[in-house]
Amino acid sequence: MKRFFIGDRLVSKLSTVVVAALFFGTLQASAQDVGITADTMEVEYTFNGQTYSISRNQDHNNRTLDRFALTSRPCPKHCIQPMSLHKDVETVGELELLAFLQDYVTTGKGFLIDSRGSADYEKGTIPGAVNLASDVFIPGPNNVFFDSVMNMLGGSKSDKGEWEFKDPKDLLLFCNGKYCSRSPRAIKNLMAINYPPEKLHWYRDGLQAWAGLGLTIEIPK
Repeated sequence: MKRFFIGDRLVSKLSTVVVAALFFGTLQASAQDVGITADTMEVEYTFNGQTYSISRNQDHNNRTLDRFALTSRPCPKHCIQPMSLHKDVETVGELELLAFLQDYVTTGKGFLIDSRGSADYEKGTIPGAVNLASDVFIPGPNNVFFDSVMNMLGGSKSDKGEWEFKDPKDLLLFCNGKYCSRSPRAIKNLMAINYPPEKLHWYRDGLQAWAGLGLTIEIPK
């Protein structure tokens, strides 16, 4: 059997190369940021005179919020929602939501709507979301906000007393997640008062998925 002798100098060089490779690899791993996409670290948009920035949590050990870790809430209040609510209502994911903020909210053509109750909203929401619970879109004598909200969304009453939307805003609605019925109810309530479904968009996965991706959550002041 042949034995090969490697001189100290060659061993030293090899060791240096190995150590350098290990160090460089560690440096690369530690320098890798948690991006939204491969070429997008954060998304900025403006609403109501304020600039919002959305990014992902940079802590590699970050975990989702406890309140979004529950898996088995009772039905019918927390039944799994379908993927599509209506053939003309677009179901979107996180990247489409971020594009909506820049293309519609910043330009004044639309609103991001948190359709949960105020108690949930105050625990944290997507930055810049307007809190309009699903019941706000139901007309009635006890809903003192109804007319003003409809006007804000581009609606007006016809001679017959029905709501018309000649220049409606684009609306993107969400709630807690795919088990949450609030945003589906809000969308159905809007369509029931003649809001055009093609102007409605739905983030089905909601705050549960948003938090699970480490995306920015704002605590309203």
